[in-house]
Amino acid sequence: MKKVLFIEDDPSLRENTAELLELAGYDVISASNGRVGVEIATSSNPDIVVCDIMMPELDGYGVLEELSSHESTKHIPFIFLSAKTERKEVRMGMDLGADDYITKPFEEEELVSAIESRLAKSKVHQALIAKGQNTTPPSEGHMRTLNELKNFFYDNGEVISIPKAGSIYAEGGPSNFIYLILKGTVKSHKMDEDGKELITSLHAADDFLGFTSFVDNVPYQESATAVEAVEMAAISKHNLKNLLQENHEVSLELMELFTENIAEIKDQLLQMAYSSVRRKTAQTLLQFAEVLNQGPDKPIRIARSDLASVAGIATESLIRTLSTFKKEGLIEIEGRNIKILKLNDLEHML
Repeated sequence: MKKVLFIEDDPSLRENTAELLELAGYDVISASNGRVGVEIATSSNPDIVVCDIMMPELDGYGVLEELSSHESTKHIPFIFLSAKTERKEVRMGMDLGADDYITKPFEEEELVSAIESRLAKSKVHQALIAKGQNTTPPSEGHMRTLNELKNFFYDNGEVISIPKAGSIYAEGGPSNFIYLILKGTVKSHKMDEDGKELITSLHAADDFLGFTSFVDNVPYQESATAVEAVEMAAISKHNLKNLLQENHEVSLELMELFTENIAEIKDQLLQMAYSSVRRKTAQTLLQFAEVLNQGPDKPIRIARSDLASVAGIATESLIRTLSTFKKEGLIEIEGRNIKILKLNDLEHML
């Protein structure tokens, strides 16, 4: 049974997370602050450390620095778990040497999957060391994770600002660049045979955008437009291809990301095909609230046509359903703004 050291100062979160990890089959040791966490790590030699950032005594950054400075603990996989979601905070954690960074609130599957992935990579690394291979530190520029690839975009990409409703690229256009969204929301969309716009996906900050074939000169297969003002870092497809060829671990993580995206798109298509108009409308409102990072107390400002396009229903049907939701007290409507009043009731429709 693998041993997880979980360092978190919030008693409720510490107990709940420890319980879910135990149910997932891990032996969990908990620490209430960073200083205690370092002492436990050096004495109990855990297989992996999951650590909060904002803590008394010693914060998460300090924990990572101390563990990295000791020969007995420097090779232990380390995952940050934090409410800090700003890109600079994520970059700081990864630059210090963390293996992953998960933001609160998080899904149970997300945390367990991250732990499994880091433990598997650590096992492979230790096996290579035992065989006398790969014992030297990675060369400068070597990348191991998607977060390090995102840091590369942040440091080396051309920063581009696109106003609200501005076009990023058009379907059929040359696919010369890959983008990392730094701020704002983007919709990907296509036109059907009748000239109707169909939104295929929504992208938020920290998402990649614009991938096509690296082998053939395939044009963009859909258009991308800013839902709100966005900032992006752009890297040429040629440069990114060379980078991925030299960093196979990142290539594999990128493939995993694409696989997850495909699964999400399939689920969305099934919902569109079989759900009722009422359920589709509720699902789309929740989807936009999540992508736009808007809580129940903040309005969603989005065109009704965009909502209808994502839901896969006629705009008139969506408007009628929104009016019904308003009468039932589920949402509040002021002009183009929609505020979710009863989040749980909408979730129960799914």
